[in-house]
Parts: sequence; structure tokens; C-alpha cells
Amino acid sequence: MAQLIVRNLEEDVKDRLRRQASRHGRSVEEEVRDILRNAVKREGQRTTGLGSELSQVFRHIGLKQAIPELKGTKPQTTDFSA
Repeated sequence: MAQLIVRNLEEDVKDRLRRQASRHGRSVEEEVRDILRNAVKREGQRTTGLGSELSQVFRHIGLKQAIPELKGTKPQTTDFSA
């Protein structure tokens, strides 16, 4: 097994890792191993936005137009008083 040393880790990050490990009932070392394993599992996986996912789900019923991705857009308010 390989070893990895992390230097200059902020004290608050170390404390939060310790608390998270405690909540999960394991050592900080095992918690960090789990975090790293999960981080590299997602490597290479395609991530799509909600609009793209919804377009794909409803394509079989004839949805032809794309549903735009809204990430980073500012919400608009609607006036219902009329």
C-alpha cells in the first residue's frame, strides 16, 4: 500500500475531518481514505445538467426542444397581481 503525506493542511480542515470521522465511527485516516476513493471514482464520469437529463428522460414521448441549463442564471420573479 502507498502512503501519502499532506502538508500545510489548515487546522480547521483537520478538525472538521476529525469530527466527520467520529460521526462515521472511524479514524481520521480511514475517513480520508474513503474521501479520496470516492473522489477518484467520479473521475472520467460525464456530468450533465438537470436540463440535459430531463430532455433525455422525456425524449421518448416526443420532446424535441432542448431544456436550457439554468446553472449560473439569476432567478426571475413573476408578478401574479394582475
